[in-house]
Amino acid sequence: MDLSTDLIVRPTRLYDGYIFDLDGTIYLGSELLPGARDLVFRLRELGKRVVFLSNNPTRDVSMYADKLERFGLPTPPEEIVTTVYTTTQWILQNAPDAVVYPISEEPLIRALTDAGITISDDPARIDIVIASYDRTLTWQKLQVAFEAIWYHKRARMICTNPDLYCPFPGGRGEVDAGGVIAALEAVTGQPCEVNCGKPSPVMVETIMKAVGLGPDQCITTGDRLYTEIRMGIRSGMDTAVVFTGETTPQMLSETDTADRPNFALDRIDKLLPDRYW
Repeated sequence: MDLSTDLIVRPTRLYDGYIFDLDGTIYLGSELLPGARDLVFRLRELGKRVVFLSNNPTRDVSMYADKLERFGLPTPPEEIVTTVYTTTQWILQNAPDAVVYPISEEPLIRALTDAGITISDDPARIDIVIASYDRTLTWQKLQVAFEAIWYHKRARMICTNPDLYCPFPGGRGEVDAGGVIAALEAVTGQPCEVNCGKPSPVMVETIMKAVGLGPDQCITTGDRLYTEIRMGIRSGMDTAVVFTGETTPQMLSETDTADRPNFALDRIDKLLPDRYW
C-alpha cells in the first residue's frame, strides 16, 4: 500500500479565505514548490482572500514580500503575518513599559527598537526574555536570560514561535526557537508563558483581522501538525496538511484522530477542487 496515496483527502468546495504557511508549504528554501504559484493566482482570480503566515522571525514582513516577489507572487505587506509583527504587537498591547531581552536575530531587534520598546542585556533590568529562532545564539545570550529569570527572579519568558526545527530541502533542518525554549525551561524551571506565533490565539487574532473573515469561512494549510494545523483546529477552521515540509504520511498516520487535519495533500495545488481550475 502507498501510505501517501492512501491518506490523500482533497477539499470539495471553495472557502472565502485561504491561509498559508510559507516555509515547507509555498516554498522550501530558495525553491517555489510545485503548483504554489498557479494556486495563489487562481484563488485571487476567484476573489478569495489569501494571507501568508510564517513562524520564522529571522525575516520581517518586507523581507517576505520581497521573497514572494522574486518567486513571481507579488503580495502586499498587509497579506503577510509574521511572528516579528505579532511579538512586537503583543508587547505593545500587554507590557508597553517592559524592558525586554530578545534572544533573536536582527529583524526582531529592529522591530522592537522601531516600536520604542526598551531592550537591555542587564539581567537586573530585564522584565521579559524573548526566546526566538537565533542562528547567532551564544552561551552568553543564554546566561543573560538565565540570570534574569532564575537569579534575579524578575523576568518572564515569551517566545516568537515553538517550532523545533526549520526544514531545509533534502530532508535537512536547523534548530529553531523550540531548542532555545527547552534550554531555558530546563535550567530555570520556569515555563514559557506566551507564544506569539502559531498555534497561539495571538496569531489567530492577527490573522482574522488580516482576512476580515471568521474562522468558519477559512481554511489553513501548512506542513506542520503542531503549529498551523493545531492552530486551525483549535480556532474552528478547516485544515489541510501538505507533505512537502516537515510532516510525512507516516507521521500523520500515527497522529491522534482529534489532532488530524480535514485534508491531506501531496502538493499544494490540490487544495483547489478540479472543477475550479
